[in-house]
Amino acid sequence: MTNDQGQMTNLQERGHLLTEQVNPESLNLDQLGSVELVELFNTEDQNAVAAVAAAKTQLAQAIDITAERLHHGGRLFYIGAGTSGRLGVLDAAECPPTFCTSPELVQGIIAGGAGALVRSSEDLEDRSQDGEGAIAQRHITQLDVVVGITAGGTTPFVHGALNAARRRGATTIFIACVPAQQVPFEADVDIRLLTGPEVLAGSTRLKAGTATKLALNILSTGVMVRLGKVYGNRMVDVAVTNQKLRDRALRILQDLTGLSREASGFLLERSGKWVKLALLMHWTGVGKQEGERLLSQYQGNLRAAVTSHKTQS
Repeated sequence: MTNDQGQMTNLQERGHLLTEQVNPESLNLDQLGSVELVELFNTEDQNAVAAVAAAKTQLAQAIDITAERLHHGGRLFYIGAGTSGRLGVLDAAECPPTFCTSPELVQGIIAGGAGALVRSSEDLEDRSQDGEGAIAQRHITQLDVVVGITAGGTTPFVHGALNAARRRGATTIFIACVPAQQVPFEADVDIRLLTGPEVLAGSTRLKAGTATKLALNILSTGVMVRLGKVYGNRMVDVAVTNQKLRDRALRILQDLTGLSREASGFLLERSGKWVKLALLMHWTGVGKQEGERLLSQYQGNLRAAVTSHKTQS
């Protein structure tokens, strides 16, 4: 038997999977006008939002368990291949500038490494041993959370990684766009985003990718809210690394303190360009060093630090 014949023998039939089925609403896709195309996509994309809403209980559970692990020194890892992997890397990369986290706190792992972000390497998703190796390379422990992302639910790279993470005692979260009865998988949190057949059959970068992006937005932002990275709905841990973010920092200070833009600028500089510390200093009258101590005492939670100071004063 040749290698190709062996691969054909072992090839898994996937046509029954929800993400691989044919969408009856788009059978004439190649005959539609451009406006009709846009209308069809827009109509079908509503299913992505509905799918996330249907998974709200599991997403909330994922937020709570992830925040608890990170609060005790753990890390959050996204792992996937192709579109799923790229979405995980994207969400991880946006955490440091948004929440001033270290790049190590939230990390994205994609089959094929950094090169796969811009060049297709989908064949590497079939190597479960590579997923296991990625977990070993990052020294995953029981404090960490590993989120496996696979639209069709069957990606060996993701399965290998999650199974290896579980053996190390890590918390595992499984995100897929097929029902559990089609692809069962054992994880601490099982999130199913059932977006239905794609407009372009099997192209999971569409509705499945959109729903995944929405879910990851909710997960990471929800975790950061739980970790005290947000005050009200303001990103008070924003990293002031360019003019746009400096402007945002100044507007936050102006809005929450009533200070002029100039005075907000002086306050921001006194705090070492840390909006959260600047607000604490303004509201309590403490100096930079004492403010840093207070924030450290309350694990960076601005509201708790302010409340505690006022209670003790």
